[in-house]
Amino acid sequence: MLISVIGGGSCTPETARLAEEVGRELARRGVTVVCGGLTGVMEAVCRGAREAGGHTIGILPGSDPTEANPYVEFPIATGLGYARNAIVARTGRAVIAIDGSEGTLSEIAFALVFGTPVVGLHTWEMSVGGRADTRVIRAKSPWTP
Repeated sequence: MLISVIGGGSCTPETARLAEEVGRELARRGVTVVCGGLTGVMEAVCRGAREAGGHTIGILPGSDPTEANPYVEFPIATGLGYARNAIVARTGRAVIAIDGSEGTLSEIAFALVFGTPVVGLHTWEMSVGGRADTRVIRAKSPWTP
């Protein structure tokens, strides 16, 4: 099973710790992590997954596979820039959003458009017409919803 984990290219040490634990937990369950392949949350989730013996795929914005973080096992260099966010969101059976910036927001939106379940951990709050959008399932920790 593939699950996409999305988040910012830079993050706090606490957010990195959460992302690493998400990666470890996914690997323990036999899930392959898909991400944008760069730094920050992406690197932390891959580090956690690889440390637990799991597999990682990085869907990179550039054309050079060596731009992937050192924990990406299978880099896919798209040359698409931010347009690759649609591929990241579409590849996983579900999406886990951890923290993040505007790129993460676009990936959440793509996932919702595609009908892919989204779990949010310390990430964007969504609303439609001034009312909370409950399609993003809120998690309080990497282990429990």
